[in-house]
Amino acid sequence: MSMEYGWFNLYKAAVLETDWSKINERIEAVELALKARLSEFSLNHGGTPEENQAIIDATNKLNILRREIAAWQGSQRAG
Repeated sequence: MSMEYGWFNLYKAAVLETDWSKINERIEAVELALKARLSEFSLNHGGTPEENQAIIDATNKLNILRREIAAWQGSQRAG
């Protein structure tokens, strides 16, 4: 993924967050930025294929991260 995308720093912060109590907030921030960028695509003919793929990749990785968070939270409640 390229750091030239405006949403990338938010994505990087979410993925690198080590405080699991803050991670949901970071994921929500990047998801809002991704939605805003996708909305911009309607104004500029859909963006570049590279950025579209980067958004798909980021979204998939955020979904995996959300599942890991849910599993961690479940283990915290059980323990």
